[in-house]
Amino acid sequence: MRVAVDAMGGDKAPYEIIKGSVLAAREMQDDGVILVGDANVIQRELDHYKVVPGNITIHHASQVVKMNDPATCSIREKINSSVTRSAELVAKGEAVAIVSAGHTGATVAASTMYLRTLKGIRRPGIIATFPTRNGTCLIIDVGANIACKSIHLLQYGIMATVFSRHMFGIGNPKVGLLNIGEEDVKGNDLAKEAFILLSGSNLNFIGNVEGREIFDDKADVVICEGFIGNILLKFAEGLSMGLLSTIKAEAKKSFWAKLGLLLCRSAFEPLKAKVDFAEYGGVPLLGVNGICIICHGRSDSKAIQNAIKVALTLAKNNINEHIISEVEKTSVLSANVA
Repeated sequence: MRVAVDAMGGDKAPYEIIKGSVLAAREMQDDGVILVGDANVIQRELDHYKVVPGNITIHHASQVVKMNDPATCSIREKINSSVTRSAELVAKGEAVAIVSAGHTGATVAASTMYLRTLKGIRRPGIIATFPTRNGTCLIIDVGANIACKSIHLLQYGIMATVFSRHMFGIGNPKVGLLNIGEEDVKGNDLAKEAFILLSGSNLNFIGNVEGREIFDDKADVVICEGFIGNILLKFAEGLSMGLLSTIKAEAKKSFWAKLGLLLCRSAFEPLKAKVDFAEYGGVPLLGVNGICIICHGRSDSKAIQNAIKVALTLAKNNINEHIISEVEKTSVLSANVA
């Protein structure tokens, strides 16, 4: 299996992207990495390594989608971009996955355009892992679809359930709907309609979940539309990193505070790892006919290395086949839902 890596996407491209790819390739046996982007730039970076793994190849792409470009740029104006060509390689079967730290909207657009959605799936969704008190909670969607219908939220629940079951080993994941209150009458029209659909499905639906309950292990999966999910994701990231920075700053104000922090280091290190996006590598775009891993724009080599590992794990676990099977088994989808 080979993973197509968008070598030109991300704030730290191409150096950190290529470094992460080299690190990942060194750990592979029968798998490989395709670095997609300006061939001359990529080769110059690879020339800095004494030994380049033989399972790394280069696929030339002359254009780059910039962060201020519109999301549709990757499928309209810049069809020779590194992210578009990466998606095309997966569509042609030359790679099993795409990994990109570039423009999220462009990555979603290119993946949806070239890979298409899985049988029965209407819209893809990005799933992210949130740390909780005793484990993790999966949030879907965190940015792929900001104009949701209730059927999309139901399908997010199905895909996230499959993901939780096969990637985290949770046999019957508890599914919650993000809302402003626990009562089924709370929320906007979308939330109320989705509540009805989820209640009638074969998912382990536990009802509405408020934002503060995400970290209390109330649900294994929480569903929301992409607009809300993206805000939630970035707020949680900013809050966690802000708290860690504040603790460090306060510790520097006195010797005793610094000593106390040092003594508590063994407790803080696991916490730091839980909120570090580099540990997770990237977030999968579920629902497309292929594997797509979207990385943080500030991803370093460690994040890219882990993202490639995640991509291969999803491919080898046949996650898409399991999603299709679960969609077909969900009887509520046979109804003509608008």
